[in-house]
Amino acid sequence: MGSKYKMLEHIWGIAKQLEFSTVVDLFSGSGAVSYLFKCHNKQVIANDYLHMAANIAVALIENRSEKLLEDDVLLLTSNTNQSDSFVTRTFEGIYYVREDNEFIDLVRCNIASLGHPFKQALARAALIRACLKKQPRGIFTYTGLRYDDGRGDLRRTLREHFFIAVTELNEAVFDNLRDNKVYQMDALGLIVPDHALIYMDPPYFSAFSDNDYVRRYHLVEGIACNWRGVDIQMHTKTKKFKGYPSPFSSRSGAKNALETLFERYRNHPIMLSYSSNSYPDKESILGMLKSHKKTVDVVPLDYLYCIGNKKSRRHNKVQEFIFVAS
Repeated sequence: MGSKYKMLEHIWGIAKQLEFSTVVDLFSGSGAVSYLFKCHNKQVIANDYLHMAANIAVALIENRSEKLLEDDVLLLTSNTNQSDSFVTRTFEGIYYVREDNEFIDLVRCNIASLGHPFKQALARAALIRACLKKQPRGIFTYTGLRYDDGRGDLRRTLREHFFIAVTELNEAVFDNLRDNKVYQMDALGLIVPDHALIYMDPPYFSAFSDNDYVRRYHLVEGIACNWRGVDIQMHTKTKKFKGYPSPFSSRSGAKNALETLFERYRNHPIMLSYSSNSYPDKESILGMLKSHKKTVDVVPLDYLYCIGNKKSRRHNKVQEFIFVAS
């Protein structure tokens, strides 16, 4: 949801025209944009309030060289009597078969035995990716197999997905010779270096789809934080937990949060990704940016969102705007 993976070429085409050596990805999400900038040898500071997003960024952005070796994978997948069977008990018959649930518990309980925090982050990222690949549409807002379209990913066991994910993540680890950092906090409270480019891809407030990432990804968010500090709503079919407070969950909150961010980073170049079906609208954002910046440009991109909560897809085809302000 909201990943900019398909827009990376356009994002870099704009960013490379700016002068900067450090970029702050305030809402890093999938980590695709942070990884893009790392590949172009920029110092990256990635931030997200979701544990799963921060974990992925630690594994691939902050991590320079640690990989999961054969012995690490053997440790993660060996029965050591450490499993607490939490997923097996809590999510029985909801998303995966018992064998898959037991494998999730096995790996998540063995992760603490890995010596290095970057290895731990890689292992969680691999488990998260395995869960997303095994689940139809990759979201956890429904139960059963209504979206089983026969894809090969749905036929593989979660164990098989995990081994594939370990290989893919190991291959993605590299050192760009920069001191990259990851934070998991409210974007409004992050302290950033002088002159850094601020890239923003905030949750979009829209009348056509909610922006509750926790509702969609609660299972893998739970894996990332080991369900610490959350209250599972056991009465719900999906066994979700309550979303985190966010100013972007309301019209007034979204506008105020953006205004605060624009004012806070008035001395930094800003790139903002934004959707045409969101509030505040394009003209409002232009007005807010112009009150803090000397120059503001807008680059429109056609984009199709594939996940929404409406049966009709007519609101999913939108323009994605990239605002550039300095």
